[in-house]
Amino acid sequence: MKVTVVGAGNVGATTAHILANKELANEIVLVDIVEGIPQGKALDMYESTPVERTDTRIIGSNGYDETKDSDIVIITAGLPRKPGMSRDDLLAKNAEIVKSVTEQVVAQSPDSILIVVSNPLDVMTYVAYKVSGFEKHRVMGMAGVLDSARFRTFISMELNVSVEDVSAFVLGGHGDSMVPLPRYSTVAGIPLPDLMDKETIDRLVQRTRDGGIEIVNYLKAGSAYYAPASSSVEMAEAIIKDKKRILPSAVWLEGEYNLKDVMVGVPVKLGKKGVEEIVQIKLNPDEQEALNKSAGGVKGMMDKLNL
Repeated sequence: MKVTVVGAGNVGATTAHILANKELANEIVLVDIVEGIPQGKALDMYESTPVERTDTRIIGSNGYDETKDSDIVIITAGLPRKPGMSRDDLLAKNAEIVKSVTEQVVAQSPDSILIVVSNPLDVMTYVAYKVSGFEKHRVMGMAGVLDSARFRTFISMELNVSVEDVSAFVLGGHGDSMVPLPRYSTVAGIPLPDLMDKETIDRLVQRTRDGGIEIVNYLKAGSAYYAPASSSVEMAEAIIKDKKRILPSAVWLEGEYNLKDVMVGVPVKLGKKGVEEIVQIKLNPDEQEALNKSAGGVKGMMDKLNL
């Protein structure tokens, strides 16, 4: 198994490190345009493998020749958010970056599966999908796993229970209009509305929507990377191990959830082929309306790119 991570910043480097520590690939390639950065970080990680007792070869590169025949490519390249910036502010610049990355990745690994992490997430996944020409099951965006993890964390903190017992689903675009689903969120199988009042749930939902900017405001000069990296690795692991995990991911919809020709987060089954099934759950009218609104926002940004 060979995995390439494009972008050696905080998200990309942390992703590569987690992949190596979990020994999910025989070879990991870390790519970045900044000379010396991917080489130095990759060598540092490689030197940790004797201590971690993991037989994973890690190499860094400023080009794409070393990525040839990758099974999975995780794209994290792009500009990070800064205080006062929305994910949408990154649209034009990161679209150029993701387009260039995708072209070079596809030339070397035409049979790969793409996992996009760059922001604005849903639109960058659309860019990779259109530019790659891949079948829709081979291109997906990491957002729902991260947003659901944040929702799960906040529920755990509120109830003072183990995060292991908390399950949650967040659908829609990765932005202010994301759609957390309290009705489908549980603690040890107990529905969330049975454990807390609506006011508390609404507060946690809003904190989930603001989860990214909350960290940006703390860090000042950067954005979240531990949770995004862990989330992208969870998706990659489901594919590598053919686990058939049901995880929320940004995928191309062609009528599912009454949405068409839009890249947006919904539950999917992830296995060795990538997105093996789009899982359709029943939404009530309010939830469907919220998902429609979120998808509409993503579609509006997609249309600005004229791909």
